Amino acid sequence: MELDAITNKVLDAIDTNGFKQQGAYNLRYNGAALCHGDSENIRIRRKEDKQGIDVYISSKAQGEQVHIPVVISQSGMMDVVYNDFYIEESADVVIVAGCGIHNSGCNETRHDGIHAFHVGKNAKVVYEEKHYGEGEGTGENILNPVTQIYMEEGSMFTLDTVQIRGVDSTKRITDVDMGPESRLFVMEKLMTHDKQTAVSNMEVRMNGEGSSAQIISRSVAKGTSSQTFHPSAVGNALCKAHVQCDAIIMDHAHVCAIPEIDAHDVDAQIVHEAAIGRINNEQLLKLRSFGMKEEEAEAVIIDNFLQ
Repeated sequence: MELDAITNKVLDAIDTNGFKQQGAYNLRYNGAALCHGDSENIRIRRKEDKQGIDVYISSKAQGEQVHIPVVISQSGMMDVVYNDFYIEESADVVIVAGCGIHNSGCNETRHDGIHAFHVGKNAKVVYEEKHYGEGEGTGENILNPVTQIYMEEGSMFTLDTVQIRGVDSTKRITDVDMGPESRLFVMEKLMTHDKQTAVSNMEVRMNGEGSSAQIISRSVAKGTSSQTFHPSAVGNALCKAHVQCDAIIMDHAHVCAIPEIDAHDVDAQIVHEAAIGRINNEQLLKLRSFGMKEEEAEAVIIDNFLQ
């Protein structure tokens, strides 16, 4: 199917691997599935009781990808979708998601994506999610993702989530249950500017012996924007976890980091740290000594910080 220029531009922003209409994919456009396809080892089925899809990933899927982007270009749309992923034992898959809003009107445009991942024994999943907003309109772009992860024994899940720009408000909820010897890696990167607001609540429950989690949040707040981060690591068995929140604050922004550790077992080892501060003046001076303007130097530092 031939896509228009706006859709292609948004897809380029939210799918760095490159969206193609081949293999396993599903493109949701203005509240409906525009096109989709299956691969030999990955099947996508539309839900019958509500908006969304079920994605079935076979144990034979090894190093495969599935792309499920969302694009909204209709101002005033309120889109809610429920996607469930069933990953069989020992599968190895990369799931590329994300939502981009192009709002040229004066009405609020919103997308709530509720994603649930059922990760089988010894399966390996990488989930990449990008959020992005653009458009010359005055209406707000709102994205509220919910991510639910259920990990069986020996599984590994990598959550790489990024909010690029142009999102006026976001409330993010991440909820994880971990089985024995499972491993979780979370990298959350976010930038806000102007009057934007972002709230991220995360709870990771390490229920199985030998489970481990690494949770890292990096953010930049500009203008009068506001950010609140509340990651919680709960140790219910012999486990290890590290929670880290780092933020750069600029202008008149507000950043609140609340890393929480909660142990219910004497063998739980959980560590947290948080740091909020301005851009390093020495770094600015060094870059400006190379002939950069202050704005250019700041952009380089921020880009490297959010990598």
